[in-house]
Amino acid sequence: MNPESLFEISSRLAMAGWLALALSPLAPRITQLIGGVVIPVTLSIGYATLILVSWAGAPGGFDSLANVMLLFDVPMIALAGWVHYLAFDLLVGAWQVRTARQEALPHLMVLPCLALTLLFGPLGLVLFLGIRQARLLAAPLAKET
Repeated sequence: MNPESLFEISSRLAMAGWLALALSPLAPRITQLIGGVVIPVTLSIGYATLILVSWAGAPGGFDSLANVMLLFDVPMIALAGWVHYLAFDLLVGAWQVRTARQEALPHLMVLPCLALTLLFGPLGLVLFLGIRQARLLAAPLAKET
């Protein structure tokens, strides 16, 4: 299968996982299983396969920015990098949903975090952690009133 087809399949699969997480209040166990386990594991297996098939003989490496750029000039390695992002960002999103549920954080507060995590990874994580921290800091104030 060509890299473009694999890109499309993996991206659509990841989007199904994000949709499951966004809809998680409707069926928490099923959506967490799909968005937090099945799809990230499937993407991870795809990533491992891409690396095993494409890594040997690929130019570049991780010792300098120039070598990383050279490494990602190989379409299958660039695709592996993309699938890596898809899998890990989805795992972070699943953790956010699971943690929010455990801490009784309203799902509507988590949705912007999920969107940012999908689009910009660490920014969504920082927002989620900030919301959690703000809630923790506000809790003692709410008890005083």
